[in-house]
Amino acid sequence: MTTSNEYTPNEGYPPAPLLKERRGHVLVLTINRPDARNAINKTVADQLGRALADADRDRDTRAIIVTGAGGKAFCAGADLKALARGEGIGSDGPWGFAGYVRHAVSVPTIAAVNGFALGGGTEIALASDLVIASTTATFGLPEVKRGVIAGAGGAFRLAAQIPPKVALELALTGEPITAGRALELGLVNRVVDPEELLDTALELAHRISSNAPLAVQATKRIARAIGDGSYEAEAQSWKRTKEEAGGVMKSLDSAEGVRAFAEKRTPTWRGE
Repeated sequence: MTTSNEYTPNEGYPPAPLLKERRGHVLVLTINRPDARNAINKTVADQLGRALADADRDRDTRAIIVTGAGGKAFCAGADLKALARGEGIGSDGPWGFAGYVRHAVSVPTIAAVNGFALGGGTEIALASDLVIASTTATFGLPEVKRGVIAGAGGAFRLAAQIPPKVALELALTGEPITAGRALELGLVNRVVDPEELLDTALELAHRISSNAPLAVQATKRIARAIGDGSYEAEAQSWKRTKEEAGGVMKSLDSAEGVRAFAEKRTPTWRGE
């Protein structure tokens, strides 16, 4: 696989955090932080957001695949170590978590989920138009186990994409589900063996890109209620998410959840 990076790799340089590869009319974007389980920091968010914006303006790009490097994790969500150092992880653009979850591009997006995709990883999958999952993939929103909420769209998008009562069970318990269960619920389009993941995503992307691009993009905008560069139907849900997250993050329980996670112990909740 040939990749195109923002610099020429040389000995002594750190690896590019986002790899870009063109396959005909398909752009493959790979989050390349396997040692950090492909967690999202500011650099990845900025580069992924810019890559999507550039692709949406490029007439030759007719489908986008997003995946993670290595076979263990698609994306572990936010880079907690970066947050602990006081670093921001948001992109410079108005695109939400990972430069992706609120980035309403017209070009169809496909998440190729290899390994676990918990928290922010599941929210990236929920933001994608289509999802191909490896048999090793797992999905879930464990935020309530840490005293926070799924603030990157998961709290409302999960209930919009699978049966609401099942979504509430997953969101309120924080328990994960397998790729097979995700397929049963309609959360993913296909489940394939790990070695077939990218080829399957590419085959689907090429079938999409063989169609008339203007018609495909207009169809997506209608289906996803995209207008003026945003998901119009979700405006109130994003507003409510921001309000609720602000209150929860100031709570004693939220601080306790972070401490307990760092100390590898069971949190003691106080409801305040």
